[in-house]
Amino acid sequence: MAKSAKRRRELARQRAQRQQERRAGRAARRRRVTIVVSAVAAVAVITVISLVASGVIGGGDDVVAAPDSSSDTTPASSTEGCEYRESGSPAVPDVGLPAEFTGDQAQASTATVTLNGSPVTIQLEPAAAPCTVHSFAHLAAADYFDATTCHRLTTSDTLKVLQCGDPTGSGSGGPGYEFDNENTDGATYTAGTVAMANSGPDTNGSQFFLVYDDSDLPPDYTVFGHITDGLDVLTTIAEAGTDNGESDGAPAEPVTLDDVTTTAANPDEDAQ
Repeated sequence: MAKSAKRRRELARQRAQRQQERRAGRAARRRRVTIVVSAVAAVAVITVISLVASGVIGGGDDVVAAPDSSSDTTPASSTEGCEYRESGSPAVPDVGLPAEFTGDQAQASTATVTLNGSPVTIQLEPAAAPCTVHSFAHLAAADYFDATTCHRLTTSDTLKVLQCGDPTGSGSGGPGYEFDNENTDGATYTAGTVAMANSGPDTNGSQFFLVYDDSDLPPDYTVFGHITDGLDVLTTIAEAGTDNGESDGAPAEPVTLDDVTTTAANPDEDAQ
């Protein structure tokens, strides 16, 4: 009888131990799931915020985004009416801030963007987007864009752009400064438009996109130029599609931004 009671106690102890182990296992699994779900949720929230802030693509088809920047920005340099702020993201590479611009200087009026050896000519719009044009000319003069990659091509029915201007080729690089939107009231993005990519209002940096066919975007992106020659260079790139076979990805045939030069309205004053 004593032996039987002892056996029952041992079985009860083992049962309790197994129950405790199962509870501990379930708790551990719950913790793991919570961590995974939290991580996935965080990524989803960041992605949604990025897409909504970028505003370029609705329904997973419209994001022209530049790197996220810190909301705690410090004014660092200004032109006449332009303010270039430290963005909170590292400058890659660091070419400094645009020099102060005075009204009697000639702004850049044309730009030549060379893609895989083929030139694309852009009529810049300094009257409509002076701060953007001044920054673009500053980066061009510093060879910031030279030998970099145009990292993104979109080929959907509503968005047809080639995005360039990130020396890292990752879509997250920038010059270390940002500035406000310009020329967005009633903006449209028809074939030939050249506009700034951003990660939200007033976060322009170095990334820009070239529209090779009419695109349906909200007026959230600074238009600072229009292509006057070389649109066929872009359509040829687009015809090759993306490297993932989808409507948004890196170009299937890598696109190198060989060089960007700008020229002032006065031919005697070169903004290169």
